[in-house]
Amino acid sequence: MAHLRRSGGGRDEESEVYRITGARQSLDDDVRGRQRRYIAAMVVRTLAVLLTALLWNVSLPLAVVTLVLGVTLPYIAVVVANAGRENVPALPSTFVGESVAPRALPAGQREAHKRS
Repeated sequence: MAHLRRSGGGRDEESEVYRITGARQSLDDDVRGRQRRYIAAMVVRTLAVLLTALLWNVSLPLAVVTLVLGVTLPYIAVVVANAGRENVPALPSTFVGESVAPRALPAGQREAHKRS
């Protein structure tokens, strides 16, 4: 955090400037990015299924690998797309030092609370 002193208009003011480089990505950008990753995964899946059909009589082991990729990729793509937003960066502390607030009332004694 930096302090700027503005001069002009006959008045000097001190204002705080906050950095926002650690700010989260906007919701629209986040959704757009997840949609792009999902579409890319589905394109790879489509290619894997097409390769399975083309390679079935040519190379069966390779066709099975592309088939497994084509079957598992939709599940992985959905999990990645629904993973949610990125983690929130740690917010700066607003307190200069850590202090313990005093209790409003002192701790009572057990004997004082017992009923006869």
